[in-house]
Amino acid sequence: MIHGFKLFAGVATLAASLTLVASGASAADPIKIGVAGPFTGGSSSMGVSMRDGVRLAVEEINKGGGVLGRPLQAVERDDEAKNERGVQIAEELINKEKVAATVGYANTGVALASQRFYQEARIPVMNNVATGSVITKQFTDQSENYIFRNAANDSIQAPMIVDEAVKRGFKKVAILADSTNYGQLGKADLEKALEGKGLKAVAVEKFNIKDVDMTPQLLKAKEAGADAVLTYGIGPELAQIANGMTKLGWKVPIVGSWTLSMSNYIDNSGPGGEGARMPQTFIQEGNTPKRKAFIDAYLKEFKPKNDRIDSPVSAAQGYDSVYLLAAAMKQAGSTDGPKVKAALEALSTKVDGVVMTYDKPFTKDDHEAITSNIPVFGEVKGGKVIYAYQDDMKKGAEVRIKDAAKK
Repeated sequence: MIHGFKLFAGVATLAASLTLVASGASAADPIKIGVAGPFTGGSSSMGVSMRDGVRLAVEEINKGGGVLGRPLQAVERDDEAKNERGVQIAEELINKEKVAATVGYANTGVALASQRFYQEARIPVMNNVATGSVITKQFTDQSENYIFRNAANDSIQAPMIVDEAVKRGFKKVAILADSTNYGQLGKADLEKALEGKGLKAVAVEKFNIKDVDMTPQLLKAKEAGADAVLTYGIGPELAQIANGMTKLGWKVPIVGSWTLSMSNYIDNSGPGGEGARMPQTFIQEGNTPKRKAFIDAYLKEFKPKNDRIDSPVSAAQGYDSVYLLAAAMKQAGSTDGPKVKAALEALSTKVDGVVMTYDKPFTKDDHEAITSNIPVFGEVKGGKVIYAYQDDMKKGAEVRIKDAAKK
């Protein structure tokens, strides 16, 4: 009987080995995960924080035995926030590195230019920073969609921004948005949200990346009688809006997209940036054990200046994106793209993240993990982002679960 058992075990082991050989993998081969984002330049606060959140998750998962008995390996590439660079990286990660999936993209334009290559290769992409509403809908005309996201898209953020302004009594708002895909798509979402309130912006102005003088745009907004400025851009240029208002001696509230939380807005705007408010999926306060452990681990590992994560939202969403992919691979029992995609669309176990608890976050027709009940408002105060409303601070990650009714 013992000999028979040994023979059966030997056959099973041989069969498993042959399966691995046939798939071109071995039990020791790492599972490669692409990590694409801007690690240099004006968007680097987002990209570096995201990358470091990914690194933490990979390290933790590998310490726990990896996925399917194999370690994860992050293959990192700096897309410099340039569309053409993002395309080059996508082709390299797919064709040379043979990644099982990719996480990242901080810039909407880079995501839209790059993710079509993953769609064609049938490899999942988990957008964890870029928020352009169209990102997960780029390929909805196709039978299968490999593009997912765990960030609050702009069709969620824009109504929140408008609601915040109106709730505070501001109805003569100006919109200042950058000229990128991100800024202009966000502007359109803001105008749509205003229209839903029966309102129209008194001024709509555009600026370019690296602009340092916003005086012409701000003067038009001021002369139009704006009582608040709604923004869509990234940190360095948003700081120039605050600085321009200071120079003009014109102080009205700034309410904008989540990027007002970037360190290069807070640091470059100084006192003029105080009071700016923005939707946030994650604020650097350890109000649950899971969040505290994540923040402590991040600060210990990466030692950011003044113990402040440059972009806490990006770090947290980057971290969670790896755990979502790992859960899908475990459920699929495979790193095969179509199988991982199918598992993401029907996750049977909860994923305990730092943004929230992900309970069936995706379906075949809905690849957005974040719904409107998840983000809260942050406010720049004392050189950091705090909760704008105390009730939000009391909310725990464990109760912030996706509500499919709140799209």
